[in-house]
Amino acid sequence: MVAASTGTETRPRTGTPVGLALVRDAEVLGAEPFFHEFIAGMERVLVPLGVPVLLQVVATVQQASDRMRAWADQGQVQGVILIDLLPGDERVALVGELGMPAVVIGDPVTAGGLPAVWTQDEVAMRDVVAALVAGGHTHLGHVAGPAEMAHTIIRRRTFHAVASEHGVRTTTFDGDYSEAAGVRAVTALAGIDDRPTALVFDNDVMALGALHEARRLGLGVPSDLSLVAWDDSALCQLAEPPLSAVSHDVQALGELVGDAVAEVLAGVTPRVITAAPATLVVRGSSI
Repeated sequence: MVAASTGTETRPRTGTPVGLALVRDAEVLGAEPFFHEFIAGMERVLVPLGVPVLLQVVATVQQASDRMRAWADQGQVQGVILIDLLPGDERVALVGELGMPAVVIGDPVTAGGLPAVWTQDEVAMRDVVAALVAGGHTHLGHVAGPAEMAHTIIRRRTFHAVASEHGVRTTTFDGDYSEAAGVRAVTALAGIDDRPTALVFDNDVMALGALHEARRLGLGVPSDLSLVAWDDSALCQLAEPPLSAVSHDVQALGELVGDAVAEVLAGVTPRVITAAPATLVVRGSSI
């Protein structure tokens, strides 16, 4: 889709940042490589325009909304980036009330008409499930991120739908992106008689926790349990065995978001940018 001019183009304000109020546990964020790579990609586009990225880590959606109101009241940012939205998320309406330019990283439906960059999570999940079924697995597990997030809902819905199409069983676990969540999932698995033989994790840190716990419990990876992480990283590549992973160029994704932010700050008509779907990279943790 080609961006259209509104006829009212402006220029980004040099030196004034765009804000990202990220709802995350600070300890989890510190262990998660995704956002470091993602912000580096955004900055590659925005910093040459004189627009830094202001990251604020908060505990709840309400705190994120409060931070956005404070930014608007004090003129601290010239736009915001919204990520990990919930269905019907209050932050979508809030940016309209504040008159604040915004870009959503997520499903265009959840974006509510705001410019969006979407990674087609449903396409990647479909490919992962199909690959695991082709590998002979008949019972699959999904260790998801926070259940209320829109992209978690999309991944989980696709996981169940594609597994049903292939006639295989599913078990799901709620996680929070932490290493401990991966440990808990594998511990729970150990108590199931007819347990899943393959697990798909919504991030790399949970998958790494699962790998360590599987080893502690004497489960062979991948002979007893196959593991697939979402969002490839150095953590996946350096694990033993290396973790199979859903992989895309996270810095390139950040650059796409940076381009969208630059457009919205220039008054360009909002559009949806569809990123190439991630692909499954098979390594030693899965069969």
